[in-house]
Amino acid sequence: MSIILTEKAELRLRAFLKGSADRTTEKGIRLGVKDGGCSGYQYTLDITNTQKPDDIVEQIGKVRVYVDPQSAPLLNGVVVDYVDGLLESGFKFENPNATGSCGCGQSFQAGDCTPAAVPCS
Repeated sequence: MSIILTEKAELRLRAFLKGSADRTTEKGIRLGVKDGGCSGYQYTLDITNTQKPDDIVEQIGKVRVYVDPQSAPLLNGVVVDYVDGLLESGFKFENPNATGSCGCGQSFQAGDCTPAAVPCS
């Protein structure tokens, strides 16, 4: 399992982790995918305080990243960046497993295993 955080993404995630109330040693970021979005899969990114028994855990710089085993094959090799601009700010994903993506960059297709897409909201 390989996930890459750019320097900007790591700094932004560390700021989110520092700002949250709970300061447990298990605190980290849960990165995953779920069915949804206009292309079929949608990225998820949340702060978590607990590791689930089957999680894959990676320490990337000073950020602990948790990935569930169902999401892991779809996230292997993903590059997470943070973009801060006048028109758009937020996390961006460059996924080598994606065979297509939507214009907003928050959802993607992954070959024949992609679920049915839903319109962007």
